[in-house]
Amino acid sequence: MSAPLLPEGSSLGASLAIALVLGMGFGAALERAGLGRAGLLVGQFYGRDLRVFKVMFSALLVAMLGVFWLSRLGLLELSALYLPPTYLGPQLVGGVVFGAGLLVAGLCPGTACVAAATGRIDGVFVLFGLFTGMLGSGWLVRYWPDFYINSARGAWTLPELLGLSYGVVVCVIVLIALAAFGLLQRVERGAR
Repeated sequence: MSAPLLPEGSSLGASLAIALVLGMGFGAALERAGLGRAGLLVGQFYGRDLRVFKVMFSALLVAMLGVFWLSRLGLLELSALYLPPTYLGPQLVGGVVFGAGLLVAGLCPGTACVAAATGRIDGVFVLFGLFTGMLGSGWLVRYWPDFYINSARGAWTLPELLGLSYGVVVCVIVLIALAAFGLLQRVERGAR
């Protein structure tokens, strides 16, 4: 589990129920914002409609600030959060494949789920491609185990990599976000 929403030792069923409710809520928010339409995501690449970036970056900011303040108030123990390890080579390759798929399909995994759930056939095909790619990479990794294992770097965090405190990194990211949102407004106005 990524966050300690339930006491340690809680049942798998309770964890899955919470994950389902949170996932459905996030999916509903994505649909409400219109992010289940490939045309909207494609508009981002042309600078016409940067709503996708704004919604997704806002979600990241809310999560980051929530974790930061909950930990500062003593309501969340940061050491209880799971940080996935960094495997540099496979994650770089995966990022390139993900980016290429996003460019071709106009949907990412989250928005593809929203598109499929609302009956859009492009979302169904993207999910089919996503699961095929996951199965294929799982099959291929046994032929190149060194590629995966030799690039292990542990669980990296920005505060550790930058040598700054958690609070400073949060503040810098919020300032960057505010500047980016202002810049995006200008880009969108210029593209219309």
